[in-house]
Amino acid sequence: MEGVSYQRFPKIKIRTVRDDFMKFELRETDSSIANALRRVMIAEVPTIAIDLVEIEVNSSVLNDEFIAHRLGLIPLTSERAMAMRFSRDCDACDGDGQCEYCSVEFHLRAKCINDQTLDVTSKDLYSSDHTVVPVDFSDSSTGFDNTENRGIIIVKLRRGQELILRAIARKGIGKDHAKWSPAATVTFMYEPEIYINEELMETLTLEEKKEFVDSSPTKVFDINPNTQQVYVHDAEAYTYDDEVLKKAEAMGKPGLVEIHAKEDSFIFTVETTGAVKASQLVLNAIDVLKQKLDAVRLSADTVEADEQFGELGAHMRGG
Repeated sequence: MEGVSYQRFPKIKIRTVRDDFMKFELRETDSSIANALRRVMIAEVPTIAIDLVEIEVNSSVLNDEFIAHRLGLIPLTSERAMAMRFSRDCDACDGDGQCEYCSVEFHLRAKCINDQTLDVTSKDLYSSDHTVVPVDFSDSSTGFDNTENRGIIIVKLRRGQELILRAIARKGIGKDHAKWSPAATVTFMYEPEIYINEELMETLTLEEKKEFVDSSPTKVFDINPNTQQVYVHDAEAYTYDDEVLKKAEAMGKPGLVEIHAKEDSFIFTVETTGAVKASQLVLNAIDVLKQKLDAVRLSADTVEADEQFGELGAHMRGG
């Protein structure tokens, strides 16, 4: 309809934020934007990952391809990924993908010289750029024991075995390969609204109330020990399984509770691989989403120009 505006102004409220975890509310928007944000976080926020491996010496039990695959899956700190160039678009190295603007070089040299098994880990990778290094999971905030954790194991060497290699890390996105995805998991759910019909609830005995509360697989409802009234303990624990609704109908009390999903309110849970912080992942995803929307707007303007100027407009763009 002409003159009608569908513009909305989404709002974000942060609940919990850690380096590798974030929980927030997205309000005053619809599911299309929520799902677009989720998909961008998983597949279109760029990170840095090892993409080329040149193995000089490998006398371990793992073949070259296996080691190269394991190296590619090691998460690398990627705070500068947004500013880097894609190797295919880099004019400094003509797309070769081996220059300071679009790549980072790693070296690994390990040899077992005694009878004790040598663990070759991500901490044995030496980077040409101190800002791009393997993610350190031995930080006390992650819950790992600093004295025992030495990084991600690449291969184990026995006496006399050796591994020497050179690796090139490049910028990429999860849509091209999962090794570039910065997200371990990104989920969202509609925020539930739960209403209890207090008059119907009072017609139940205490045992029936307990049966009703226990019918939910998650602890959504509870009983006040003093007043013996059923109340909503944790609305967000509801998984839209309809078990409590089925229980109410089985008890002959349809309408005992009403549960609705807020169509414009979503609860996001974001966990990262450590390549970027969870808060930065959300900000980068919003930037990428804005770029995609700008591209759509530009495309729409181009189509409108073609309709107005026809072949002249296409000719002015070089078409």
